[in-house]
Amino acid sequence: MIFTGDTVQHGLADEYAQLRELLTPLDAPLYVVPGNRDDKIAMRAAFDDQAFLPEDGDFLHYVVEDYALRLVALDSTSPGERKGVFCPERLAWLDAVLNDQPDRPTLLFIHHPPFDVDDHYLGGYRRPEEAVALTNLVSRHTQVVGLLCGHVHWPVERDWAGTTAHIMPSVAVDVRKGVDEVEARERPIYMLHRLADPTDLDSQFRMVAGTP
Repeated sequence: MIFTGDTVQHGLADEYAQLRELLTPLDAPLYVVPGNRDDKIAMRAAFDDQAFLPEDGDFLHYVVEDYALRLVALDSTSPGERKGVFCPERLAWLDAVLNDQPDRPTLLFIHHPPFDVDDHYLGGYRRPEEAVALTNLVSRHTQVVGLLCGHVHWPVERDWAGTTAHIMPSVAVDVRKGVDEVEARERPIYMLHRLADPTDLDSQFRMVAGTP
């Protein structure tokens, strides 16, 4: 299971404790990346038993090598900043990671989509040139089979940087003003990804069964 950020509302320790309690019944491996509502220090403390998260440093980037599909988590957050950030230091990290295994199929996941989404999400990065740089970097690495994002709370699929980007909707009921699709607002949605072969990622939106 991949959780693309905003795992809690205010980044408080007791919220993360409740999150871990809710996730306890989960049998599948869980990988999280911070969103703008997360606190990276509190998140790191809450998931300190999970080997994937780095123990120190400014960014919660990491790589999971355990599967046929390589998983690369990107940290697009900065304390006190709602919009995305992808500075030269982060770009250098990602470029080095992708250069390390250029022939291995790789899936990226990040909280902030590096592109606009209609009226729901405009100007998503504080410095638009950073989103452009991220796009240009990924376009040079043909082993990337997809990008998973969050933040927008809306199911979106589009071509991006020579691959396909998917935006995960909110797994909670979306009560924001202006969200008009009643079914999507009242029934939480998740995404199911299947790897048909090392380079063919099949992604589908699913509604949570049994919700009122």
